[in-house]
Amino acid sequence: MRHILLTVIAAMISIVALAQDSDELFQLARKAAFDRKDYPEAIRLCRQALTQSPDYADIRVFLGRIYTWSDKTDSARAEFQYILQRKPAYEDAYVAIADLEYWNDRPAEAMQHINKGLEYHPRSEELLLRKARVLGFQKNLQEAALYANKVLAINPNNAAARSLLSGIRDQVRKNKLDLSYDYTYFDKRFDDPWHMLSLAYGRQTPIGSVFARVNYAKKFGDDGVQGEVEAYPRFSNTFYSYVGAGYSNSSIFPKYRAGFSLYANLPKSFEAELGFRYLYFSSSTWVYTASLGKYWRSWWFNFRTYLTPGEDNLSKSFNLNARYYTAGADDFWLFGIGTGISPDDQRNNINYEINNSLMSYKLNLGWQKTFLRQNIIGLYGTWYYEEFRPSTYGNQINLGVSLMRRF
Repeated sequence: MRHILLTVIAAMISIVALAQDSDELFQLARKAAFDRKDYPEAIRLCRQALTQSPDYADIRVFLGRIYTWSDKTDSARAEFQYILQRKPAYEDAYVAIADLEYWNDRPAEAMQHINKGLEYHPRSEELLLRKARVLGFQKNLQEAALYANKVLAINPNNAAARSLLSGIRDQVRKNKLDLSYDYTYFDKRFDDPWHMLSLAYGRQTPIGSVFARVNYAKKFGDDGVQGEVEAYPRFSNTFYSYVGAGYSNSSIFPKYRAGFSLYANLPKSFEAELGFRYLYFSSSTWVYTASLGKYWRSWWFNFRTYLTPGEDNLSKSFNLNARYYTAGADDFWLFGIGTGISPDDQRNNINYEINNSLMSYKLNLGWQKTFLRQNIIGLYGTWYYEEFRPSTYGNQINLGVSLMRRF
């Protein structure tokens, strides 16, 4: 009995030791592939690990991935099929073999594997995303958008699905109309409320989106019109920019406005921005801006500052905004806090002409929702607590509504 017990213990120790050796070899193979791009060495280490643990699924799928990257497609298929024959519900193998077929211009074969995997994992983000991608490649854009939206319904923070959906919309609905109205109430500062009506048209172009906007406002008992154009040209997958300009012959808008920002998509879902804004009322005002954004789960956070040099001071504005995505890219709640005046706020930037050095605090809340597939409604509210004379504060409340249509 004692002899049998010792034999069993020795066997267990041997199995554990082999498993540990396989794990160590797996980690060495990953370092060889990712850190040094040494695919032959990574293949050798994976094969050595599999001699000890032939059914170690993660290692075999990784080996198939390396074969895929090395253009050894037959060897890659053999590894993926080995796992699927023994573990037919193994999700990563379906994802990997779908990528292999898609990258090698075999979308029908990729779709077969995706559909089989979805039978076992109907809510798999990776498989649903790949189905949307293959459908888009096949120009079945309506279904592609449907599956991209399914991914976002499961995980609104899925940046790849949001990007894919944006690209699909660019192909299907290149145009956008946006009608918005803002009402602003003051408890002390002014007797009459402000009104602003905006109509914008946007279109997706090969270099990025372009917008034209007309703003009509009634403030201080006077009214005026402003015209604006904006564009978001994209230079690469990493860099894109904002370029804007506006003109008005009314004193309630800046006579001229212009702006430029350069955006960079950074690792770990960060985005950074540097830029400037220019306003001209009766004199020129230059404003410099920087922001840092971050996607986290279903949230998007953005911290922005505006810096306005003066003759003897530096006016500063800080804003922290957060979006909580409830479904697609156009469906979210918006929360924000901030201090100071924003030159990008057309409802309120006339304060740069009045006095941009006084203190201002704000809280804002917004909601956007898609309805009937291509229409979007938005409701917004902002509370300002502003110093309109030294040490004298008043409340300002802005309420806004917007209706957008993609076509």
